[in-house]
Amino acid sequence: MLSKNMEKAFSDQINAELFSSYLYLSMASHFTHTNLNGFANWMSIQVKEENAHGMMMFNFVHERGGKVALKAIDMPESEWKNPIEVFEATLAHEQKVTGLINNLLDLALQEKDHASANFLQWFIKEQVEEEANATSILEQLKIVEGKGHGVLLLDRELQTRVFVDPLLTANA
Repeated sequence: MLSKNMEKAFSDQINAELFSSYLYLSMASHFTHTNLNGFANWMSIQVKEENAHGMMMFNFVHERGGKVALKAIDMPESEWKNPIEVFEATLAHEQKVTGLINNLLDLALQEKDHASANFLQWFIKEQVEEEANATSILEQLKIVEGKGHGVLLLDRELQTRVFVDPLLTANA
């Protein structure tokens, strides 16, 4: 059985995951509008991943006998000057999410909720990957100063990213 503290904390984290999805959808719209369709694809995959993360938590709460309390999702930023600014915001956001996941794990450990602590280990690992991916793209953008042929080559590379549903692979 999930404690009321953990139930509320998971509900808050689900809201954060859905906000992440909304933020990345805004970034995908920005890139589509600026004709950087590979960058838009990369962000669209992020949208699907964040939705899946929220659903993984949603399902976990219900498996543990809890009930998710959904809240309004805040309006995300929608204007950026260039791809570097977008990926600086992406990295900063992923770092914030890492902190939120860490806090959720801290609460699980404090409450001696071993099932939640075990479940959250997947998200801890995922956040390492998320930050590394955002950092890699940001550093590549900085090398090409966020413009020119280098951005177009990176755009083409990002077009190849495909969605792998973590709901199907997280426990594999």
